[in-house]
Amino acid sequence: MANYSLIVDFEVKDGMMEQFLPVMKENARASVANEPGCLQFDVLQVQGEPNRLVLFEVYQDEAAFQAHMKMPHLAVFLEKARPMMGKPTMIKMDRLGANKR
Repeated sequence: MANYSLIVDFEVKDGMMEQFLPVMKENARASVANEPGCLQFDVLQVQGEPNRLVLFEVYQDEAAFQAHMKMPHLAVFLEKARPMMGKPTMIKMDRLGANKR
């Protein structure tokens, strides 16, 4: 079965990255640690664009992602983070395979 994956692309408002990044990293850590269906949650900064972040998230399936959306730590993250970020673009995908070294 294909994993359910997301890429989320967004801008952090000018001057807010130092405050935003610890909140984002904690959300990613809690997602992997507390959600059995969250297989991977990477926080990536776009080279040459210091205010732009991309998230790469992999869930066991869409049900695991829906469970993620109801987690208390996500609600806390969104409450803290929304004022610091622009509107995200979300791309939902089915992960068909991975090449790993």
